[in-house]
Amino acid sequence: MHTTILFNSNYYSTAQVVVNQGGTSSGKTYAIQQVLFCLACENEKQVITVVGQDIPNLKAGVLRDAQAIHAASAVLQRMVKNFNKTDRVYEFTNGSLIEYKSYANAQDAKSGKRDYLFINEANGIQWDIFAELSLRTRKRIFIDYNPNNSFWVHNNLLGKPNVQFLISDHRHNPFLAYEVRQKIEALKQQDIELWKVYARGLTGRITGLVFNNWHICEAIPIGAKLIAAGLDFGFTNDETGCVLVYLQNGELWVDEVLYQTGLTNTDISEKLKQAGINYTTPIIADSAEPKSIEELKRLGWMITGAKKGPDSVQHSIDILKRYKINITRRSTNLRKEFERYKWRTDNSGKAINQPVDACNHLIDPLRYVALNKLNNKASKTLNTKLPYQPGPESHSLLNELLGLS
Repeated sequence: MHTTILFNSNYYSTAQVVVNQGGTSSGKTYAIQQVLFCLACENEKQVITVVGQDIPNLKAGVLRDAQAIHAASAVLQRMVKNFNKTDRVYEFTNGSLIEYKSYANAQDAKSGKRDYLFINEANGIQWDIFAELSLRTRKRIFIDYNPNNSFWVHNNLLGKPNVQFLISDHRHNPFLAYEVRQKIEALKQQDIELWKVYARGLTGRITGLVFNNWHICEAIPIGAKLIAAGLDFGFTNDETGCVLVYLQNGELWVDEVLYQTGLTNTDISEKLKQAGINYTTPIIADSAEPKSIEELKRLGWMITGAKKGPDSVQHSIDILKRYKINITRRSTNLRKEFERYKWRTDNSGKAINQPVDACNHLIDPLRYVALNKLNNKASKTLNTKLPYQPGPESHSLLNELLGLS
């Protein structure tokens, strides 16, 4: 296993609570999970619980990292007896286990005890849930998050005895591609607060978000009308993003179906088919990519470019603000974009009528659908609540795990 300084800082900590505040791509989540795998291997019958805001977030983030760590280590493959995909539990030959869970409320969190606890993206977890889990954790608690704003970690934990505070950013991750670093550092030219949070891991004050009219839903409701798919092209550094946009009862319902780098147009075509999108589904794409649009059209897709103009970004935002926007819980990347998509500010800090050109690889395709398909429609029920149908020995093992023996 290749490790970073964050692995050592977490593994050798003697604090009861280790708080990892960090920017994007610092490697904090990956490092903590490497620590958890080592702890599970070194000691018999350890119970380790990894907690996320919800199951889709777990699957898209921390669980994906866990699977990569396991796949990259021959030692772990010998030590892990089984992975129960349904219950999301790694079972080890020595009786230890790592379980991945989410809790609906504090009462739900009262069930079960553990040796180690990892709270992933803690600013998505309620304090009372953490408090119940903490009471039932015997040895050590690890916490990580991007510091968009102050929350219960800052108010209730930092500065207390037996709490270690680590701040990291992408510069602590030696395995990160240069192009990704450049993209993160470029936030400084877009918005200084976003740069502080995501490039330096400093506690931010992200204000001036563009949208406050969105909500999480469990699924697209039965009978909702599919308006179109929105598609934004990316490749090396930017993700290709695709969303399906539905309309029901004057509300928009949006489902993320694609968010991935390195896709050619042929790859995109295959991904659209895998997502169950029909060739007859209208697709509204970034009109700045006419060659890509033509290639996908020749592959059989009913695709057109978005109707852009000088004020099309603001115009599409205005259209979307007429609606209540329901985002499926599984659309984790889209939800994160809505939490970060904000207005630019001038030198005096005053918001200007232009969004920051970042965190928008799924919001942009949603805007494209608004420009082409929602331009003349307005929601009459924006504020109306409507019925919804959700469809000594340990160190030698550690050295072996790290490939040092």
